[in-house]
Amino acid sequence: MRIGIYGGSFNPVHNGHIHLALSAIDELELDKIYLVPSLISPHRSSAEYAPPDDRLEMLRLACRVSEKLDVSDYEIKSCRKSYTIYTVREFRRLFPNDELFLLVGSDMLMIFETWNQFEEILKEVTLAVVSRKNGDKKELEEKAQKLRIYGKIIVCNAQPLEISSTEIRKKIVKNEKFSCYLEKNVVQYITSNNLYK
Repeated sequence: MRIGIYGGSFNPVHNGHIHLALSAIDELELDKIYLVPSLISPHRSSAEYAPPDDRLEMLRLACRVSEKLDVSDYEIKSCRKSYTIYTVREFRRLFPNDELFLLVGSDMLMIFETWNQFEEILKEVTLAVVSRKNGDKKELEEKAQKLRIYGKIIVCNAQPLEISSTEIRKKIVKNEKFSCYLEKNVVQYITSNNLYK
């Protein structure tokens, strides 16, 4: 099987995240992709995180759109900083004979060498980069080429949906409309649980 791993804070999960995952399924011919919310991200401040259980539930609601989307609670249950190398090794344990693809956004590719044990990550997975902004394909290809000495890297062709979780949270705080950026069940969950206020 061809298995995708897509980590992030998903704070909250929005249409851009789901679009990226579905585009990767099509382009990379994945059988399944697991969205893995982080407990404590090494790359982002956790000050504005919704509680882990709420982020997990929002992901489960958003992933109902496709049977090929699934959610892993591995990082949240690990009770430690969410270094990708640990997650990759766990998926390798679960799927020892399958091909693994690690999805990252363009912003993460540009700092990939700063990741903990990034060379070891590339020994276990194919890195699949999906652009998060229009017009950066050339820059991504150049960066990917420099990193290919460590392993296999694919720059996907999917068109980005430029949506920001940070901007969504700001809209919620200001009582501005935000529902167009999220799956309707996620909107209802945020409203019902008074998240990000």
